[in-house]
Amino acid sequence: MGLLAGISSPADLRRLKPQQLPALAAEIRDFLVHNVSRTGGHLGPNLGVVELTLALHRVFESPKDTFVFDTGHQSYVHKLLTGRQDFSALRKQGGLSGYPSRTESEHDVVENSHASTALSWADGIARANQVRGFDDRHVIAVIGDGALTGGMAWEALNNIAESEDRRVIIVVNDNGRSYSPTIGGLAHHLDTLRTTRGYEQFLGWGKRTLSRSGAPGRFAFQALHGLKKGLKDVVMPQGMFEDLGIKYIGPVDGHDEAAMERALQRARDFGAPVIVHAITEKGRGYTPAEQDVADRFHAVGRIHPETGLPVAPSRFGWTSVFADEIVRIGRRRPDVVAITAAMLHPVGLAPFAAEFPERTFDVGIAEQHAATSAAGMAFAGLHPVVAVYATFLNRAFDQVLMDVALHKAGVTFVLDRAGLTGDDGASHNGMWDMAMLRIVPGLRLAAPRDEPTLRAALRTAVDVDDAPTVVRYPKGALVDDIPAVTELDGVDVIARHEGPDGARRVLVVGIGSMAGTALATGEALAAHGLAVTVASPTWVLPVPAALVKLAGEADLVVTLEDGVVDGGIGSMLAQRSAEQGITTPQVHRGIPLQFLDHATRDQIAAATRLTAADATRDALAALTPR
Repeated sequence: MGLLAGISSPADLRRLKPQQLPALAAEIRDFLVHNVSRTGGHLGPNLGVVELTLALHRVFESPKDTFVFDTGHQSYVHKLLTGRQDFSALRKQGGLSGYPSRTESEHDVVENSHASTALSWADGIARANQVRGFDDRHVIAVIGDGALTGGMAWEALNNIAESEDRRVIIVVNDNGRSYSPTIGGLAHHLDTLRTTRGYEQFLGWGKRTLSRSGAPGRFAFQALHGLKKGLKDVVMPQGMFEDLGIKYIGPVDGHDEAAMERALQRARDFGAPVIVHAITEKGRGYTPAEQDVADRFHAVGRIHPETGLPVAPSRFGWTSVFADEIVRIGRRRPDVVAITAAMLHPVGLAPFAAEFPERTFDVGIAEQHAATSAAGMAFAGLHPVVAVYATFLNRAFDQVLMDVALHKAGVTFVLDRAGLTGDDGASHNGMWDMAMLRIVPGLRLAAPRDEPTLRAALRTAVDVDDAPTVVRYPKGALVDDIPAVTELDGVDVIARHEGPDGARRVLVVGIGSMAGTALATGEALAAHGLAVTVASPTWVLPVPAALVKLAGEADLVVTLEDGVVDGGIGSMLAQRSAEQGITTPQVHRGIPLQFLDHATRDQIAAATRLTAADATRDALAALTPR
């Protein structure tokens, strides 16, 4: 029985003696490495916040005091200290979420996995505490330096700074990285803070120098005053925060638990907004993570804990195909540039950046800026390719609509992890993009089903210079190629089952990664004596006229998509069919309009009736007797 096993609440932690805390920190790191290596999860960020989280829970009293983590992938230590030590099913159906979760604990407030939002949450909670007269409660936002590159964080800082008595403590967990090294002016500012020798040290040097110079008293005083004024901006760049009206404490060694406690106690007792700047090391205490420069340990699958190597090598995936094809495109098209929002490696742009560094732009966690900056680049003669996870394009919808589409800008958005992603939970399923983007005038969207169609879609997309294009693909390993048996005006037919004479005709449409499910559905329906055509159009927005024509030739249409079914591609097909006077009944299968708990893709598909068996049953039920 170690120290960790004896902690079921933060109160238990506060009863420990300070000299016991290093041993507890070592236990926690050992726990994280051995458990996350079995399940997969966010390892590096949590190894880096062990002492910081211990100090937080010893100084503040959760849940009376509110903790908000930005992003929530650095909350594993918080889970351990609040009574959640069964990590055996982490990020699996029925197990712990990989992010804070209100359904798990009263100590969790925000399922915060879209970055740069914690400060707004903290501001809102603190305002409410003031209005309700709770003047003994604090709100603590833990935000990474990477998340501070997002504009929403600065909107919140602007508002937090206006109050002189709002009890908000902002802990900047500064490890110099988000997924990749943090970039931009803020990163340089924090670098200065990390490396500064200290204002008082410089001032002492100035006093000694003037004293030895023998300068007259009045001159020495004036020189010293000028020295102080000049040095303040050089060696006290925390003034950027203090000029906003927010007290600054730091930099503090985030791995010195006692120093962190002292800094947090000062912040708590100040009674007004305070920034505590903690310097931490991502992956601290785990040699493979400490030595890794590509940040492979930010999030891991199952690994060998001794070496950090994967238990099973990853199969060649969708992202790798994009990574290879965009480099090929870049070689023949010098006007193509790449934009990433702090995710160069996860979205597959690292090879492009290696070959074309001057044509690769990491804008930080700032999807809105990425989209509008891309519009500006398009205006100036380039063709930008903006690569993000599908779920994060939600944040830039206004910019896609009003800056890109309105101005007919030739910008390509590549959406990784579209559809069901599963284990990261509700916020990471890329299920909104097709229903959301269908209303953008002029936008064209491709949902390739395999490697050849993905490569072809990318080549087509970058050739469009007068409208936004979108190419979406799922998370994970590639499927086997699904060749077309015929092509009808841009719509691929991937299977035909003729059926007996007089058989009723069914059109099954598989969008993107649902093509395989559509094939299985077609086979099952054919076994019931139906004539089935299975189609898988690569370009689905706008709805192809040939697909509408096929719908008019069928007795029933079944659509399958891994996006929200309400307002999705199926409903668009029904609308276009009705406009043509086509009355063929249609069955649309997709993701219901609800947030989905973390589970595997197959488990979610089964729970949402998005399997071939479900589609077959629905189709047979819809075929009313003649």
